[in-house]
Amino acid sequence: MGEIHWADVVAKKLLERDNKHRIATGISPSGHIHMGNLREMLTADAIRRALIDANGEAEIIFIADTFDPLRRRYPFLPQEYENYVGMPLSEIPDPEGCHKNYSDHFLTPFLESLEILGIDVTLKKADEMYKEGKYNEAIKISFEKRKKIIEILREVTGRDVDDNWYPYMAICKKCGKMNTTKVVDYDDSWIYYECNCGYEGKASYNGGGKLTWRVDWAARWWILNISCEPFGKDHAAAGGSYDTGKRFAKEVFGIDPPFPVVYEWINLKGVGAMKSSKGIVIPVRDMVDVLPPEIVRYIIIKVKPERHIEFDPGISLLDLIDEFERALKLKDRAVELSMVKEVEYSDVSFRHLVIVGQIANWDVEKALEILQRTGYKIDEVVKKDVERRMSYAKKWLEKFAPDKIKFEVIKDVDKIKLEFNEKEREFLKSYANKLHKDMNPEKIHTLVYEVAKDVTIKPSKAFQAIYKAILGKTFGPRVGYFIKSLGIEWVKDRFYSIYEKN
Repeated sequence: MGEIHWADVVAKKLLERDNKHRIATGISPSGHIHMGNLREMLTADAIRRALIDANGEAEIIFIADTFDPLRRRYPFLPQEYENYVGMPLSEIPDPEGCHKNYSDHFLTPFLESLEILGIDVTLKKADEMYKEGKYNEAIKISFEKRKKIIEILREVTGRDVDDNWYPYMAICKKCGKMNTTKVVDYDDSWIYYECNCGYEGKASYNGGGKLTWRVDWAARWWILNISCEPFGKDHAAAGGSYDTGKRFAKEVFGIDPPFPVVYEWINLKGVGAMKSSKGIVIPVRDMVDVLPPEIVRYIIIKVKPERHIEFDPGISLLDLIDEFERALKLKDRAVELSMVKEVEYSDVSFRHLVIVGQIANWDVEKALEILQRTGYKIDEVVKKDVERRMSYAKKWLEKFAPDKIKFEVIKDVDKIKLEFNEKEREFLKSYANKLHKDMNPEKIHTLVYEVAKDVTIKPSKAFQAIYKAILGKTFGPRVGYFIKSLGIEWVKDRFYSIYEKN
């Protein structure tokens, strides 16, 4: 028996505490929500599924941090967004004018992706929670126990916190910013503040501002009855948000902190950790367009949360898909937790579909003919599977594949006839003479070496001649399957026509 999957290990620990769980996730929609952010959602979803499989009850509460201030003008924003720095994301206009505000612009495609990925969440928008008064009691408790909060912050973080500090950011009614205000007093009805812009005013408990991050986090655990939360390693650092949060939970709000599941970053290979603020992102919406949802899920779910993921959407991704296809046959637990709906895979690999699709010019019927010619038995399962996954293969090839695996069959032989010397033409003619329609791909491949030896040409030059004759470039897919896919007779005719062009 193999190692128990990490999600089942977490589920077992949670069920020792209680049979019913609310798992929280939180993301600030300050920019494109990327694969790094998705790790939090999929970590939560794997735990949710594992709990349900173990006869527990579980739901995911997704808190979209729409009330966070815009921290700076990110590289992808127009110059005028300098004016919105410090304002809540929900109160800033959409930079492209297609949604009602800034936060919805980045949140909406992510929510669409969650649906495609089969991640069922209960959405809570932070701005709505504050405006609806869901935080009112937590704000008052935080003010009443302000000295305890200051004491905890000093002890845990070592920061010198002013005795007059309040854990709250009021929104200035004059300039609209929340990072330039200072609370000076409060009563049962209002929160009084001063702003750097010179304005002095009062803020309503209902959406007039928000708790500072560390206190807000513990407050939402209390408000939403959260029992488990995955979060990034930055929050788990000594003196970090979770260290203060768990003390706020116990000493301010009187609850046990949620069970923590700390996850590592997803690094974009050769670039570094994905960060919206730096433009180092692959938006989740892009990935669910180019890969089947179960593959996107598997990339993250197969890896223990405490291990970082080096992600390459290019050629290395094919190795990951190969791994998934092997694991699928073994009924691997990571695969089971990755499936979104009942889909049946055929023996045709994604890697092979990338090649066949290009040969068939992405025509499904032609692709099926090619597969049959190369030895696949075509039944309803294969037809349905090829149609579904070939569309993903096409999109992946267009968006992320390196040029070296992209090709197009040259239609006009006259365009390439001057590319060949006498020795290459002699090889192509001799190779065509010995090609037979009953040859399998392996025999077609080894025949290159045999004929190259007969006509005294280097094998590397022989392969290049084949690719030039078909694609007009000196490299391409593995020759055996490639020629079999194109059709032996078609290839023979092509090689003869090049030999005859003088």
